Amino acid sequence: MPATSLLSDIRIADMTTVIFGPYCTQALADMGADVVKLEPPRGDDFRNVGKPANNKRMGPCHLTINRGKRSVVWDMKSDEGKTAIRKLIEASDVFIHNIRPDAVARLGLTFEEVKAIKPDIVYVHCLGFGTQGPYAGRPAYDDLIQSLSGATNLLPQVDGNEAPRFVPTAFADKVSGLHAMYATLAALHHRDRTGEAVHVEVPMFECIASFLLEEHFYEATFDPPVGPYYYQRQIDPSRQPVRTKDGWITIAPYVDHRWVTLFNLIGAPEELEDERISDYKGRFFNHAYMMSRVQAHFVNFTTRELLKLLGDGDIPAAVVNDISDLQDDPHLKAINFFQRRDHPSEGGYWEVQPPVRFVGQPERDIQPAPRPGEHTEAVLAELGLSPEKTQADR
Repeated sequence: MPATSLLSDIRIADMTTVIFGPYCTQALADMGADVVKLEPPRGDDFRNVGKPANNKRMGPCHLTINRGKRSVVWDMKSDEGKTAIRKLIEASDVFIHNIRPDAVARLGLTFEEVKAIKPDIVYVHCLGFGTQGPYAGRPAYDDLIQSLSGATNLLPQVDGNEAPRFVPTAFADKVSGLHAMYATLAALHHRDRTGEAVHVEVPMFECIASFLLEEHFYEATFDPPVGPYYYQRQIDPSRQPVRTKDGWITIAPYVDHRWVTLFNLIGAPEELEDERISDYKGRFFNHAYMMSRVQAHFVNFTTRELLKLLGDGDIPAAVVNDISDLQDDPHLKAINFFQRRDHPSEGGYWEVQPPVRFVGQPERDIQPAPRPGEHTEAVLAELGLSPEKTQADR
């Protein structure tokens, strides 16, 4: 699933760092946008995360999240650097950054100042908190947003361990990055219809609060509340993978008749004679007991046997993979989801392909993640500027 050229006529001036903003611009680059990433001389700090001890220039996360972009290094404190960023904005459709409001004002790159440079600019500000609230201007990281949004209290609802815990992925950054991506596309659509500049704020806290409350506002949505917060199915302790003879499996019968079919398939129809799960109502309200009986029988089957048995019976089921298993997953292998590439400076690496397929659209290869300032001279030449005066000390 190579990248597409859908956005090949869009140029993005990118001053985002780490994950939130770069995840947005990675998706846009995958769709063909020309993303010009302005970095400090040492490069985006995320370049060094997981960096091997072989003195190469970039770590594995940078290889993924900044693929397909061009990198320029300019001294933003110099007049030449300020001229360069203004020329780039003038030649761009989108200016995106995650600089805190006070700092962006010092740089002279507020929305009104950028709009004066490019009257129809799409200006996307990736923030921790919306500028209209009391948290405006505060620093924000994935951990902080997980804490504030209630995400760290999800696992305690399931397992009874009262200690708050992080969801072990940078989901606040990445989900917010997806919000920034669709907001950018919507703003570009509005710009194309009206010729107007669009100022977009994408605040992490609000994005993740909205994301979690979609289901976990639950019965407290009503005023007055008719029940508790938290979508009960999601926090049900019995809704977990089930151990098999040689591993783990996840099942999703959901529709009641499939539960009846399941017990018949595993040769245990007598379980349904227990009054606790003998009818629909009992199976609905005694899910934990029903799962305990499923577990008692599943340990007599291998995972492969159960997948075949349940598949033939139209019972949704899946093996429980480890992250390390994904490269051997037969579906992902069949669609060439992982492709081995050779980076011009970093050597061999595996590239995960874009997940969305635009059927019938032209495809193109994804360019490798850039070295710091790799495209400085080329971009400056495009802007009609001299490289010698605008590069920072490197």
